[in-house]
Amino acid sequence: MKIFKGFALAVSLLTIIPFFKVHDFYKGINGYAVMFYPLVGFLLGSILYGVWFFLNPHMPSIHLGILLFGLWVLLTGALHLDGLSDTIDGLFVHKDKALEVMKDPHTGGMGMIFTVTFLILKASSLAYLSYLNAMYLLPIILMLSRFNAVVAIYLYPYIGGGIASLAKKELKLSQVFIAFLYVFIISLCISSFSFIIISLLLFYIIKLFFIKRYNGFSGDIYGFIIEITELILLNIIIIGFL
Repeated sequence: MKIFKGFALAVSLLTIIPFFKVHDFYKGINGYAVMFYPLVGFLLGSILYGVWFFLNPHMPSIHLGILLFGLWVLLTGALHLDGLSDTIDGLFVHKDKALEVMKDPHTGGMGMIFTVTFLILKASSLAYLSYLNAMYLLPIILMLSRFNAVVAIYLYPYIGGGIASLAKKELKLSQVFIAFLYVFIISLCISSFSFIIISLLLFYIIKLFFIKRYNGFSGDIYGFIIEITELILLNIIIIGFL
């Protein structure tokens, strides 16, 4: 029962999909929710790919890529983009004040500028991925980016407050292993193990910076990790196809 509630909670937290609306963080289900983060990413990517597959014969591929980018933001409720923006704001103040700035509901100037720039880059990347007919890799990209968040939650200290602290407290090694197992199997079936290696290498590089600056991660930084991983993986794929 807990495992099903955990999946429902993961869908509710990471998407605006209305099938599950679970906002009760019962004891024992939060670790299962984190375990399902990569699977939710895979499902989101599959929805985007499915829409692309059916509309591609009827629309210009680049324009369709832009439309799917809008759908991508909509389906996630811009959750991770908000974390990206808040994290960037925190980078432009002294680290002692960064967490306070990141919790501020108002977006700062630097956060807004860099987030808009990031959105342009990501929309362009997705449009070109559509042009290359490589959209079948989207489920892998969204899955791996969220697996990076799982690794961050389990391995490193949590420095923020709120519901993410429950996830950190309840996440077990066995649940991380299960997440890695299905991520590994799905990656091998659709692409290759090298995608996992590249994704984890990106996480390691990001981790070095934030552990040095904050000695841990917050919920906003988890969002930052997801967004940056997705953008870089998109462009690695594009470079590989050129």
